[in-house]
Amino acid sequence: MKIPKLINRFCPYCKKKTEQKIKIISTGAKRGTLTRGSISRARARGLGRGIGNKGRWGSKPAVSKFKRKTKTNKKINIMYTCKECGKSKYRSSARNKRVGKIIQE
Repeated sequence: MKIPKLINRFCPYCKKKTEQKIKIISTGAKRGTLTRGSISRARARGLGRGIGNKGRWGSKPAVSKFKRKTKTNKKINIMYTCKECGKSKYRSSARNKRVGKIIQE
């Protein structure tokens, strides 16, 4: 799906139609390296080192071919920024849904 970089649409703050910039914002938060239960945090604490069975922090089995694939369609959030007042607004509709690969022109 192709999305333009600029679009004319109604700004609820200016109460008129203005030119607005489109920004695609990725959905979902990225997990940090020092979250609870992460392997890097456990290694920093000194777990999974030394002799003997490493248990949970030992070698993992190979990832299956189905888990390796990534999704081609993503849920996207589209943010509009008014050029006159500079305020931003998310697209408020049920159309914030799965769309194909997004190319901004």
